Amino acid sequence: MRTAVVGIGQSKQAKRREVTIGAMVRESVDAALADARLEFADIDAVVLSKTPDLFDGVMNPELYLADAIGARGLPVTRVFTGGSVGGHAAIYGAHLVQAGLARRVLVVAYSKESEGDFTWALSRGLPFSAHLGAGAGAHFAPIIREYIRRSRAPEHIGWQVAVNHRLNATRNPYAHIQRPDITVEEVRASRMLWDPIRYLESCPSSDGSCAVVVTGEDDTGGGANPPAWIHGMSWRTETGHFAGRDEVNPEAGRQCAADAYRQAGITNPAAEIDTAELYIPYSWYEPMWLENLGLAEVGRGWELVDDGSTAFGGSLPVNPSGGVLSGNPTGATGLLRFAEAALQVRGTAGAHQVDGARRAVGHAMGGASQFHALWVVGSDRP
Repeated sequence: MRTAVVGIGQSKQAKRREVTIGAMVRESVDAALADARLEFADIDAVVLSKTPDLFDGVMNPELYLADAIGARGLPVTRVFTGGSVGGHAAIYGAHLVQAGLARRVLVVAYSKESEGDFTWALSRGLPFSAHLGAGAGAHFAPIIREYIRRSRAPEHIGWQVAVNHRLNATRNPYAHIQRPDITVEEVRASRMLWDPIRYLESCPSSDGSCAVVVTGEDDTGGGANPPAWIHGMSWRTETGHFAGRDEVNPEAGRQCAADAYRQAGITNPAAEIDTAELYIPYSWYEPMWLENLGLAEVGRGWELVDDGSTAFGGSLPVNPSGGVLSGNPTGATGLLRFAEAALQVRGTAGAHQVDGARRAVGHAMGGASQFHALWVVGSDRP
C-alpha cells in the first residue's frame, strides 16, 4: 500500500522551561492534526519516540503523555533506538498503515533536555565498566579524525558546514540556534572541545517536539496541504563495537540507503535527490554522511561543501532547516529530519524552501552510528 505524510507539526526548539513536557508535546500534535484537518477521533494508533528515561527523568512517558497525545483508548507503541529514534518511529508508523493495522497513525517525538543531564545519563557507571564523563563528542572525534586522514580534507570544511547550517537556521523560526552573523573565522576561533570538534561545530541541547500523521493512499485527501508521498523507507542496525567495524562509513548506513533508493526507483541518488535533511550532530558528519548515503563519492563528500553544492541555493542543499547543529531535542531530532524533508516536497517549508524540490531524503542516526533510518519522500504519487 502507498503511504503518505498528510500532517506535520513541530514546536519551537529552545530551552522551553516555560512549558511542561505535555504542553510542549501538545504544540506539535495540535499543529499536525490541524494540518491534516483531523481530530483525535480520526486517529487509529499512536507511535511515541523519545530518548532513554534517564535523559529527562520521566519514566513510562507513554502513560504520562496519554492525554497530551490523544492516546486514550488507542494502541500506543514506544520506539527507542538512540538518537535515530524519531526516524524509526516514522517508519514504524508507516508500517502499521502498510500492514492494514491502522488507517491513520499519529507519530509523536520529543525531548526536554533542560530537565535532564545527558552527559550523566550516558556516562553513568555500570558493573565491571569504567565510568566515562566525556560525552558523545569524545566518541565521535576520533572517527572524524580518521575521515580527515582518509579523505585528506582541509580543516576549514567543518567550519564551513557549521556556518552553512547556522545561516540556514535563520530562515527557520523553529530552530534553536539563531546566529545570522556567524563567520568561518568565528567558528575557527571557538574553543576546542574534542579535537578537531570546536564548540561552534557542535549541536546544542534543546527542548522540542515534532508530530506527523501518516495515512494510506485512500486517506490522503482533505488536508490543508498536499501529501508528501513516501517513495522508499528503510532501517538497518549493526553492533556498536566489533573488530573491523568501519565507523567512518558504516555498513548499516550504506545498506539502509541502498534499500530505500531501490524502493524509490533511484539509481543515481546524487542526481535524483533535490535536498537532504541529514542527522549531523557535529559538522564533519556532513561529508561523511553524504558519502555513506551515496550522495557523494567516497572520499569526496567534503568537495561538495567546499564548492558550495550543499549550501542553501546549491545543487544539493543539506539541512535547509538548519539541521541538528541548530536544534537538537534528541528524541525528536530524527523525526524532525523526516518531517522537514516532507515539508520540502510539499512546498510548505516557508523561508527555507528549496526551489523545485520534488524528492528529498530524511535521515536519522543513533548510538555509536550503529542505528540508521532513512526515507525518500516525493511530491509525486509513486
